[in-house]
Amino acid sequence: MARYDASGLTIAELREFASFAACEQRYIRRSLDIALDRGDAVKRWARDEDEAASIRAQVVAYRDLEQLRKLLPMVDGLDNLQPFMARLMHQTAFDLAQGRIEGFSAYRFLYERLFGAEVRPWLPSAFCGAAALPIIRPDQRRVLLQSISEAAATAHGWSTRAPSFYPEFVEAEAA
Repeated sequence: MARYDASGLTIAELREFASFAACEQRYIRRSLDIALDRGDAVKRWARDEDEAASIRAQVVAYRDLEQLRKLLPMVDGLDNLQPFMARLMHQTAFDLAQGRIEGFSAYRFLYERLFGAEVRPWLPSAFCGAAALPIIRPDQRRVLLQSISEAAATAHGWSTRAPSFYPEFVEAEAA
């Protein structure tokens, strides 16, 4: 297995982000802007009134992120599982229902940045559970559920290394 230093890992994250579909990249950047309060997301991302409404709904849905982050360290058994997993699955269902995340990799990439490395063990179950919900269109449900590899679904362990690359909006002139 190759060993990477911090810059090599960042480059790997950049490459992974570049491998996502344009709609996934856009949704990840938009979501991070909302979650990290990086400016006016409606002004920056809305191309029409429908998208503005979607962004406003996402702002409301993301209000619970901080509380969800606080629940994560307390999940140590079945007794504490329900409050965390129910909220994580609800949040996941919201994002998947937007129709802009096409697979587990993009979902994992976003959620690692929303919650940190500690959330990795919980992502396969939240993703599969939310992707199987009837609020997800059947054709989208199939694509989402087929996107998670057996290795991701049955991993024996997860990295505790925090993500280092957080994609941002770049003005056309700056690019």
